[in-house]
Amino acid sequence: MTDLLNRLLPTVQKPARYTGGEYNQIVKDPKDVDVRIAYCFPDTYELGMSNLGMRILYGVMNEMEGVWCERVFAPWGDMEETMRRHQLPLWALESQEPIKNHDLIAFTIGYEMSYTNVLNMLELAGIPLHCHERQGLKHMVFAGGVCAYNPEPLADFVDFFSLGEGEEITVEIVSLYRKAKNEDWSKDQFLREVAKIPGVYVPSLYAHNYNADGTLAEIIPAPGAPKTVTKRIIEDLDHAYFPTRGIVPTTEIVHDRSNLEVFRGCIRGCRFCQAGFSCRPVRKKSPEVLYRQALESLEDSGNHELTLASLSTSDYRGLKPLTDLLIPYCQENKINLSVPSLRADNFSRELMEKLQTVRKSGLTFAPEAGTQRLRDVINKNLTEEEILDTCARAFSGGWNNVKLYFMLGLPTETDEDVLGIAELVYKIIKTWQQHASNKKRGLRVHVATAFFVPKPFTPFQWEKQITPEEYLRRTKLLKSAMPHKAVEYNYHAPDLSRLEAVLARGDRRLGAVLENAMRNGARLDGWDEYFRYDLWLDAFASCGIDPNFYTVRGIAEDEVLPWDSISVGVNKSFLLKERHRAYDGKVTPDCREGCSGCGADKLLKEVHCDA
Repeated sequence: MTDLLNRLLPTVQKPARYTGGEYNQIVKDPKDVDVRIAYCFPDTYELGMSNLGMRILYGVMNEMEGVWCERVFAPWGDMEETMRRHQLPLWALESQEPIKNHDLIAFTIGYEMSYTNVLNMLELAGIPLHCHERQGLKHMVFAGGVCAYNPEPLADFVDFFSLGEGEEITVEIVSLYRKAKNEDWSKDQFLREVAKIPGVYVPSLYAHNYNADGTLAEIIPAPGAPKTVTKRIIEDLDHAYFPTRGIVPTTEIVHDRSNLEVFRGCIRGCRFCQAGFSCRPVRKKSPEVLYRQALESLEDSGNHELTLASLSTSDYRGLKPLTDLLIPYCQENKINLSVPSLRADNFSRELMEKLQTVRKSGLTFAPEAGTQRLRDVINKNLTEEEILDTCARAFSGGWNNVKLYFMLGLPTETDEDVLGIAELVYKIIKTWQQHASNKKRGLRVHVATAFFVPKPFTPFQWEKQITPEEYLRRTKLLKSAMPHKAVEYNYHAPDLSRLEAVLARGDRRLGAVLENAMRNGARLDGWDEYFRYDLWLDAFASCGIDPNFYTVRGIAEDEVLPWDSISVGVNKSFLLKERHRAYDGKVTPDCREGCSGCGADKLLKEVHCDA
């Protein structure tokens, strides 16, 4: 295979995507290995190698004795065409061997529009798509990631799902598989045993029955299967595995830098945000551990950029002592230190000036909604005064570029709310005129709007999604209200977001749609170059499924949800309460102001949220 691959690589774009051989990749002698794992990222090398979670679990599995985990990525279109023409099966980077030679096939899935990539990668590997077609322990397929919280659209193809944070559960799964392989268990025996591991969901152990109107009537677990599977978390992040000796890519990737995860979870309660609820409770690393990991990572990789990553980095209580430690080191070694995910209500001009001594990059904020009424509905806990005050401080410090992110189609949104975005933008322009210390360069305000997608495990999981036509009407209304030359407006195309909503809240019946779309050419759907809406519409029509059932219909509060067998630790009653508070325009304080009783603290051994 290697000889054929070497002949073909010069004919495709970016051949380094497919070669492996990077510094710090892990290669083991197959004679010393009992279990081989093909760890698949269902998108390109550039995205997969930028994924911190994948890097962590790659290291976790390879630290296990007798286990070899290798990386696999989805090929770009030109390479896939070449592979099919020459009958070249999908391979793992470390060994260059086909993944059909491996025992376990693992996927990490963070985006619904990568589902067809999962199916396509299995087909390219020569591995049967459907669970029932794969007999015995060989080619057991499992998956994790945020999309595993509603695994039902993939239930026909994935044998079991790992829910939550994987550092501990992955070791337990692989250890059980190793035992099953050595003792020659049947597939059914293994699935029943792996379902006993807390956090493992096995779709085949749950029967889904439907009402005549297409809604889900009941979910019946098999004898011995838990009624509800609760996600796993890592409580002590200071002692959790972290890859300071990570693989150094030999080609450009999306985030070509060292990343530090400062904490997990979020103290905020934005009602549209799946990550904000599904990643609870908040757990942090100490500044001392982060500083040590930063230096080890930078010195080993040779990277010249370091990013402090989290859902809301400026909420990290140790941010000042951490940056006080890092900034002198970064300045001395010419390393760019970036702190994304800042909020307008706790923006520190002093910190930003320390971070950007050479060049001031643009400010990025996400007000999400244009009026205070709608920001209260979504529980953004951000006022117009805070936004404008932050901009005034930044403009007086020399900043001239602002990026603002909003959503259109939020629950209860009216045209007045849409036009409120334009009004807020003009107030920011006026603030710059009043406070800018550097007016020679002029001001640029970049406005972007996304199409609201209702996601599972949020207070808005029951909401309707507006139609694509209505979304486009609102974008035109907003654009007409912002003719100022300083404003640049971009919006996401609605077709992709409509499909994202269908797959996010979908059930098992969508498996047929996924397979139909994939077999007719749908893949790399997250890339504009490859996304074809017509293939999806044809797939829905061929399978007799109306996508509106999952979007504009909305979901009744008493309806059985496809993901009701799964818990992220946040009580369903709390999500309903938050939905009602949204319609009443009531805000819920963040976790530091007072516990709102979401239930996530019960995932901790010591009942507290480290906010």
